[in-house]
Amino acid sequence: MLPRGRPRALGAAALLLLLLLIGFFLFHERPRPRGAAAFDGDPPADPGGHNGSDCILPRPRPPKCELLQVAIVCAGHNSSRDVITLVKSMLFYRKNPLHLHLVTDAVARNILETLFHTWMVPAVQISFYNADELKPQVSWIPNKHYSGLYGLMKLVLPSALPPDLARVIVLDTDVTFASNIAELWALFAHFSDKQVIGLVENQSDWYLGNLWRNHRPWPALGRGFNTGVILLRLDRLRQAGWEQMWKLTATRELLTLPATSLADQDIFNAIIKEHPWLVQPLPCVWNVQLSDHTLAERCYSEASDLKVIHWNSPKKLRVKNKHVESFRNLYLTFLEYDGNLLRRELFGCPRPPPPGAEHLQRALAQLDEEDACFEFRRQQLTVHRVHITFLPHKPPPPQPHDVTLVAQLSMDRVQMLEALCRHWPGPMSLALYLTDAEAQQFLRFVETSVVLSARQDVAYHVVYREGPLYPINQLRNVALAQALTPYVFLSDIDFLPAYSLYDYLRASIKQLELGSGRKAALVVPAFETLHYRFSFPSSKAELLALLDAGSLHTFRYHEWPRGHAPTDYARWREAQAPYHVQWAADYEPYVVVPRDCPRYDPRFAGFGWNKVAHVVELDAQEYELLVLPEAFVIHLPHAPSLDISRFRSSPTYRDCLQALKDEFHQDLSRRYGAAALKYLTALQQPRGPT
Repeated sequence: MLPRGRPRALGAAALLLLLLLIGFFLFHERPRPRGAAAFDGDPPADPGGHNGSDCILPRPRPPKCELLQVAIVCAGHNSSRDVITLVKSMLFYRKNPLHLHLVTDAVARNILETLFHTWMVPAVQISFYNADELKPQVSWIPNKHYSGLYGLMKLVLPSALPPDLARVIVLDTDVTFASNIAELWALFAHFSDKQVIGLVENQSDWYLGNLWRNHRPWPALGRGFNTGVILLRLDRLRQAGWEQMWKLTATRELLTLPATSLADQDIFNAIIKEHPWLVQPLPCVWNVQLSDHTLAERCYSEASDLKVIHWNSPKKLRVKNKHVESFRNLYLTFLEYDGNLLRRELFGCPRPPPPGAEHLQRALAQLDEEDACFEFRRQQLTVHRVHITFLPHKPPPPQPHDVTLVAQLSMDRVQMLEALCRHWPGPMSLALYLTDAEAQQFLRFVETSVVLSARQDVAYHVVYREGPLYPINQLRNVALAQALTPYVFLSDIDFLPAYSLYDYLRASIKQLELGSGRKAALVVPAFETLHYRFSFPSSKAELLALLDAGSLHTFRYHEWPRGHAPTDYARWREAQAPYHVQWAADYEPYVVVPRDCPRYDPRFAGFGWNKVAHVVELDAQEYELLVLPEAFVIHLPHAPSLDISRFRSSPTYRDCLQALKDEFHQDLSRRYGAAALKYLTALQQPRGPT
C-alpha cells in the first residue's frame, strides 16, 4: 500500500509535465508578436493591406562609439524650437557620438548655429545645408501639405549630403525619442543587398482610399509607409539613379493627380509601389504615429515598447488618442528638460571637445573654490545657451534713422512687457534669462496676450539660466548683438518710455546728423515713481507738473543721486535744444547710440557697476554725451532682485565687486594709457548701485 501523499505528488508532477508540454508547443507555434518584420525576402502587401512592419525585430546590439549620422529639415522659428526638443530626447538616451546634418533656411540656421555653438555638447557635430539652394529641385511639385516646399526636401538628400556619406537616419522635427537612437541605426544591418530605404508602415488607412467619398490618395503598397523616420542607404540610392527615379515617378503621377497631399511621403510611396524590393519595413515602435486617423494602438501593448513618438497631426499635442496623456507627458518632459544637463561626456568614446571647451576647462580648473569671489569668477567663465529669436520675428524694413529698444529681463519681470509694448511702437530686442521650463511658460504667456502676440517686431532671445548670479551684461550684449536697426536705445525693462519717444528719437538722430559719422550718445533723462498706479504723463509739461507735485522724482535721487546727477535735471527743465554734459564718476544714463557701439563688460554680473563701466567705455572712445530736452523714461516700482539684496547684505559681495572694478581699470589703462587716469576717480568714490 502506497503512502497517502504519493498519489498527490505524482498528480502534481503530471500536471507540471503537461504545462511544460503546452508551453513548449506554444513557444514554437505562437504567431509573430506585433512589430516583427520578415527579413527573408521583400515583403509584398498582404490582403489586409499590411506591409509586415507590425512586429518586433530581434533586439540589435548598438554599435559601440560609432558616429551616427542624422539628417533633419528645418525652417523657421517654430520648427527650430521643435528641433531642440527632438535633439534633447536623442541626447538623453544616446551613448554614441552624433553628426547632425541640418537642412535649414536662413532663419533656422541663424537660430540653431548660435544655439549649438553655445550649448557645447560633447561628441556632437553639426553641419548646415542651405535649403534655399535646394528649393528649385522641388518647387515644380504642387504640394497641399502644411510643410510646404520644405516637406519635399527629403527627396533631394542623397544629392545634397556629402557624397562620401553612405548611411543616414532622416527625422521629422515632430518626433520624440524614447530610446537609444543607436538601436535604430543598428537596423541598417537587416537591409538586404537591394534594400535602400527603411520605413515604418503608415498607421492609418489613408492610402487605402476609404477615409471619405472621392478620396484619391497617391499609389502605395498596401497601407503605405510613413516618412517621419527613415533609414537611407545613400550610397545605394545614388548608384540606383535615385534623382531620376523620383522625378520620373512624380512627373507621371502628377499627370492624373493635382498635387501631393502628404509631401515627400506620397512620392516615396509611389516609388515603393513600383519597386517594392527597395524598402525594408521597420518595426512599428520606431514611428508610433499620432495622426487623426491613427491605428497606432495596434502597434504597442506597453509604454516600454515605444521607441519614437511621431506627432504627425496638424493638431500636434491636441490630437485624440486614448494614450495621448502618456505621450504628451514624455514630450513635455523633454520640452522643459534642462539642456545644461545634457552637456555630459560620453565615457569610453573619446571625441574632440567642442570649440573653446578645452580652454574653458583649463580656466575653470585654475579657480580656487575657497576664494570668497569664486562665484563671480565662475560666472565670468560660464557659457550660457542662447536661443535667439525664440518666437516668430519680422525684421523692420531698413530705415536710416530707426531705433531698436534693447533690454533684458527675467521671469519675474515678464508682466511689464505689455505696458512696454504700448509705450514703444518700434522694434525691440529683448534678452530673457530663463530656465527651459520658464521658456515654455513665457511662450504660452505671449501666445495668450493680445498685445504681445500682435507684435512681430519684438525679438525675444532666451539665455538659459545657469549659475547663481544674474549675468546682466551678457544678457545686454545678446540683445544688442541681435538689434537690426542703425541705432539702439539701451534701456532696462522696468522703465516705460514716453509715448512719443520712438518718433522723437528718430527725428533727433536725423536732426543731429548722427549718420555722418558723428560719435554721440543721446542721453534720455530717467525719472521714477514710487506709486504702483499713476497717470503716465503725455508730455514734458505734464511730467514737470508731476515732478513738482511729488508724484515723480529724478531716478534714484534718494539712493544714488551720483548715477544721474550729470544729466543736470535743473537745466533739462528749461532746455529747448540738446545740450552737452561731461562724463563724471559713476554716471550711468540711459542712452541712444549706434548699433556698433562698444559692448558691455561681461565680467559684471549681478548688481553693481554694470552700466557705469559701459558709459566709461563710451567716454574713453570719445562719444559726446548729448541730453535730449523732450525725452524721458519713468521707472516703475517693483520688488528688489536677489542680487540687489545680496549687495546690500553681503560685505563679501561688495568686496568682489570692488575687485572687478580694479580689474576693469587695469584693462582701461592697458588699452588707453594715460587717457584712462581720469577714470581712476570712479573707483575711489563711495560704493553704490549700478
